[in-house]
Amino acid sequence: MRSRFLLCLLTLAWLATPAVAAQSNSELVQVMPPPLRRAEPPAPSATVEELEKRGDELRAQKAYLDALDYYRAALAKSPKAGEIWNKAGITDLLLERYREAKKDFERALHMDRQLADARNNLGVIFYLEKKCQNAIREYERAIKLRPDAASYYSNLGAAYFCRKEFEKATLAYSSALQLDANVFERSSHSGIAAQMTSPEDRAHFEYVLAKLFAKRGDSDRSLLYLRRALEEGYKKIDDVYKDPEFERLRSDARFVHLMADRPPPIPE
Repeated sequence: MRSRFLLCLLTLAWLATPAVAAQSNSELVQVMPPPLRRAEPPAPSATVEELEKRGDELRAQKAYLDALDYYRAALAKSPKAGEIWNKAGITDLLLERYREAKKDFERALHMDRQLADARNNLGVIFYLEKKCQNAIREYERAIKLRPDAASYYSNLGAAYFCRKEFEKATLAYSSALQLDANVFERSSHSGIAAQMTSPEDRAHFEYVLAKLFAKRGDSDRSLLYLRRALEEGYKKIDDVYKDPEFERLRSDARFVHLMADRPPPIPE
């Protein structure tokens, strides 16, 4: 998890800073201009639907600045389109423009108070700002609007982790798994998933998932997350020998091997 998250951050950092090229065997450093937009600018004659679709394509290609150009052009023609405000907010968030993203999500909700994804995504902004109680409030509102969205429960669990309310976090994660067993392994296309910000919380998170999958009888996934908890340096890993959820897993030869030959924690 950590490596994927860091790769994302490094990619965004590269997009935000000028490229630097150095000639070999030389002290000369040439500062290059920042990356240019890759797509043609939005056509004035394009419809709102065409602009939104092209924005979606560019966002999928991670051409975020270009995607924003198209979303903004669509909003200029249809300023009350809450769904497009939400998409612009997601794109701003991916660019780490948190203030702009928050405004976009608030505009989306101003246009459509029933837009569950915007509620969830506003909750992510509060989570990133470490305003975890505010995040919980928005996630719970999103769940009321759309109780079948597994990612909302996952984000709610992350917010409870932020407040060290681990029992409530576990219940939220359990609800997420009941809706989608793959919820922790896929990216959301309509919303943003909250990230664990503390290494200690990440390790605990992995252990909780290992416990939940063990309880469901999914040994493969339980072992996967148990290994990740070890790699994250979970300090209470020996609880695996007494937590009842792992009773069946403890007789699995793969479990015995994993715990006998524990992988060392991955350095930060």
